[in-house]
Amino acid sequence: MVNTNAFRNISYGVYVISSYDKALNRPTGCVANSVMQVTSSPATVAVSLNKDNYTNSVIKNNGYFAVSVLTENVDPALIGCFGFNSGKNFFKYADYDADYAGETPYLVTGANAYIVCKVIDTMETSTHTVFLGEVTAADVLGDAPSLTYAYYHKVLKGKSPKNAPTYIKEEAPAASASILKCDICGYEYDESVSGPMPDDYVCPICGADKSHFKKI
Repeated sequence: MVNTNAFRNISYGVYVISSYDKALNRPTGCVANSVMQVTSSPATVAVSLNKDNYTNSVIKNNGYFAVSVLTENVDPALIGCFGFNSGKNFFKYADYDADYAGETPYLVTGANAYIVCKVIDTMETSTHTVFLGEVTAADVLGDAPSLTYAYYHKVLKGKSPKNAPTYIKEEAPAASASILKCDICGYEYDESVSGPMPDDYVCPICGADKSHFKKI
């Protein structure tokens, strides 16, 4: 028996993995929570990205990636922007600040540190690529606490994209006349607590408008 709920007890952070898209001549990136330091000397970091993520192919073409460590006070809409849109047809950095270490972009907005890596090896699974990167640059951007996967779910009420390594399909909840669920990111709005949803309401996670919320 494999009880996938056991995976929820593994500690994770929440990060934006970025690279420079040579094809579209702009920075791009995606949200990930599977990042780990492998060695300290030489400093090496491993990142797992779904093969369906556009950023995966960009890193394979570019050979470099950056890890931006998100903070607890990050705007959830930033996670929605980088986690629920494809960089192939959406410019994710339009409203968020990026800086560069050499030619590799990293996110400044909502991050307390960045780590830039050169890809030195990869491991392929059926659904994901694990990129092994030698650190070429890193620095601290602030002292706000790092955002954990648990905090994101329990406090910010965020959901995991289907491409995330930690995505677990949730069982359908019991029918409710008061809860509306975003059909893009899964965020739930409880009208019994917050009152009727305003016509100009937008999802705090992915930015979807009211038309994307359905009663469950």
